[in-house]
Amino acid sequence: MREPAFLKRNKEKWQAIEKKLQQVEGIGPDERAEIFVELTDDLSYARTFYPTSNTTKYLNGLAVKMHQAIYKTKKERSSRVWDFWKVELPTLFYNYQKELLWAAILFFASIFVGALSTVYDDTFIRLILGDAYVNMTLENIESGDPLAVYKSSSSGNMFLRITLNNIMVSFWAFVLGIFLSVGTAVVIFRNGVMVGSFFTFFFKKGLATTSLLGVFIHGAFELSAIVIAGCAGFVIGNSILFPGTYSRLHSFKRGAKDALKIIIGLIPVFVIAGFLESFVTRHYQSSWLLNLTIIVVSFAIMIYYFILYPIQLNQVNTNYAEREN
Repeated sequence: MREPAFLKRNKEKWQAIEKKLQQVEGIGPDERAEIFVELTDDLSYARTFYPTSNTTKYLNGLAVKMHQAIYKTKKERSSRVWDFWKVELPTLFYNYQKELLWAAILFFASIFVGALSTVYDDTFIRLILGDAYVNMTLENIESGDPLAVYKSSSSGNMFLRITLNNIMVSFWAFVLGIFLSVGTAVVIFRNGVMVGSFFTFFFKKGLATTSLLGVFIHGAFELSAIVIAGCAGFVIGNSILFPGTYSRLHSFKRGAKDALKIIIGLIPVFVIAGFLESFVTRHYQSSWLLNLTIIVVSFAIMIYYFILYPIQLNQVNTNYAEREN
């Protein structure tokens, strides 16, 4: 059976299941088990004939939700926050791998644009970062402390200011996705150009290692979070552009809800990034080995939780569904 025919045949049934899942408390245990069996049948068929399609991802998400509904107890309801971080958020990242990939590609492309522009135009860095910042940095380089800007205020004030700023950047990347993803793309591009210009400026001064080992103490979390916030914005934009089997309004509501969860999931990341930037980065000259360790561990956490763990979780859920089937 072709995928469009498969979708047409089962669309109403899946939409009815989605509505029931919104009021899962009203579904009896027998009905939950029956729905779960139907979903695993459909998921098994989809994985066989359309293994890489959005239909398969969609059915996998429904099966996971129903599986949770079957085995949920009163004790587990009190651990709603834990379930969000352990299952719900990683499942979203598995379902939106494509949006995350495009956000990363755009971010790296914009970094390249910023770097190339700074290499061939000495005035570009002033256009992007401003004369005051560039002049201050040049003075810091002359004094032997290139990243002294991270010591310019008290740690506490810096932490609050930076964390709130990072949250606002992610918020705009998320909200501007409503403009068919264009607004989100602009936010990602702007930040990527700034990053590319910033590092190239230090590279041209012979301070590549110093800047990388200093800035990425907090940048591993901060820059990764910008890409993930961009993913949230693309989720909203794509929900409008590509509604699939849903009405455009219903698709938008689903996309906005999922994107908001992604942004909420980023708040701890920005808090950690703000803490590192305010309390740790200012000591970047203490030990290059410590800096490198923090950077490697930070990237490992981000890559595992937002990329590898969702894939592992999906595989576990799929294997379970196939055993049940």
